Amino acid sequence: MIRHLSIIIAAGCTVLAGTLPAAAADSYPSRPIRVIVPQSAAGSTDVAARALTDRLSESLKQNIVVDNRPGAGSLNGTEMVAKAAPDGYTLLAIAASLTITPAMHSKLPFDPVTDFAPITQIADLPHIVVVHPSVAAKNIPELVALLKSRPGQITCGYSGIGTSTHLAIELFQYMSQTKMLLVPYKGGTPAMTALLGGEVQVNFAASSTAIPHIRAGKLRAMAVTGGKRSTAVPELPTMAEAGVKGYQHASWVGLLAPAKTPPAIINRLHEESIRIISRNEVKALLLKSGMEAEGNSPKEFAAIIREEVDKWKKLVKIAGIKAQ
Repeated sequence: MIRHLSIIIAAGCTVLAGTLPAAAADSYPSRPIRVIVPQSAAGSTDVAARALTDRLSESLKQNIVVDNRPGAGSLNGTEMVAKAAPDGYTLLAIAASLTITPAMHSKLPFDPVTDFAPITQIADLPHIVVVHPSVAAKNIPELVALLKSRPGQITCGYSGIGTSTHLAIELFQYMSQTKMLLVPYKGGTPAMTALLGGEVQVNFAASSTAIPHIRAGKLRAMAVTGGKRSTAVPELPTMAEAGVKGYQHASWVGLLAPAKTPPAIINRLHEESIRIISRNEVKALLLKSGMEAEGNSPKEFAAIIREEVDKWKKLVKIAGIKAQ
């Protein structure tokens, strides 16, 4: 009798344990949510995060606090989320630097692939290949021909070693078999200033930074680096369309949770986020900052993270890039 009762109790506990995550998801969210942005306020990642969370707070009927935690190349804030309780109350809004850091650092306090549960990409940030008007090339094929005729002589400014812009340039050089003289600057703005002043000749610039100067005739635009044409400059071909077959690179901003967050919570956050990202007002707000609204499934986002981690590790090794 006692043994029989023990079996019943054990079975009941097993069933109860199995229902707890579902029950928690049903009542989610029951308290404020914190979204950590491991970059400074007013940057692209912060703008995209707030465009989503301001409206997500309304749809979930719960406060969402954006917590900017810049520092250590975004490692500190990212680690906080990796080690947070997987209950849906601590989330991460981060840029594509998440997939670059494993290539630049031999030891990390987190694993981008296994320590997070992807929810969705919020936006893409394609770069635009722009040149100073003095450059004797009107399009990508002509630029490639020029670079091959003068290897290591054409200068290209970029926003720091190991950044998304830097790797976009290295990927181009590798895939087009060309070589430029790369000149690092402390950010995208100084690099753009150098291009406008003729200090360097080429730049793979953020759309929001480049477009005003393109429209003013101060720079010549050749292509966008993403896998599809940009809504902001639809007249520009993609790099692949322009002749560098297979080339595709755009930075992005995405929303993730700690690994082992209940699937029901991930699905709820994903569904609400997709509804918000698809709104015209949100698309326009993101586009104003040079971003293209994205929105994909957790499975698709997870695949992108895995692919990019592998891609950048290989490219960094081939290019011999060292963290500084």
